[in-house]
Amino acid sequence: MPCNSRWVALLQQRLQAKHIDININNASISGETNIDGSARLPEMFLKKHQNIVIIELGANDALRGIQLKATEANLHAMIAAAQKANAKVLLVGMRIPPNYGRDYTEKFFGLYLTIAKQTNVTLVPFLLEGIVDKPQLSQADRIHPIAEAHPIILSNIWQKLQPLMRGTSSIKEELSSHIRRPY
Repeated sequence: MPCNSRWVALLQQRLQAKHIDININNASISGETNIDGSARLPEMFLKKHQNIVIIELGANDALRGIQLKATEANLHAMIAAAQKANAKVLLVGMRIPPNYGRDYTEKFFGLYLTIAKQTNVTLVPFLLEGIVDKPQLSQADRIHPIAEAHPIILSNIWQKLQPLMRGTSSIKEELSSHIRRPY
């Protein structure tokens, strides 16, 4: 899928169209786990201040059977690093296929809400809301969205991101999209 079709590129286009002077630093790496992300995130803040950090990690951890406590600890560490650097955080929740068992699947999904409440960050409950129930918007694996789904993903993100952007200075702001790019 072309990079300009993905939701992060669509976000940059929307910001430009609305004359919102925010830069996006897309620090995502395809297939990354939150262990990888938690190791890289503090270094990002040393290089450049980020006003808003979008964290969308954890699904690869679950698909690899990584313990939920490890996923939780790493998400907490990333949020703490962002908050220590005075960045606002947008945590993006994910779901995993039910074949991992009902208990694990429900605990995984609930993890994001719990963490958001504990850390007082904004939560997008489910990145792929409005997509997973439409097979035509997913690749053959029924996990990864196709290009036509990315405007929906952007809508899911935008609803929660827009309020976070209010109150930032009119000087060029930095928005770090630290996400797992699963497609």
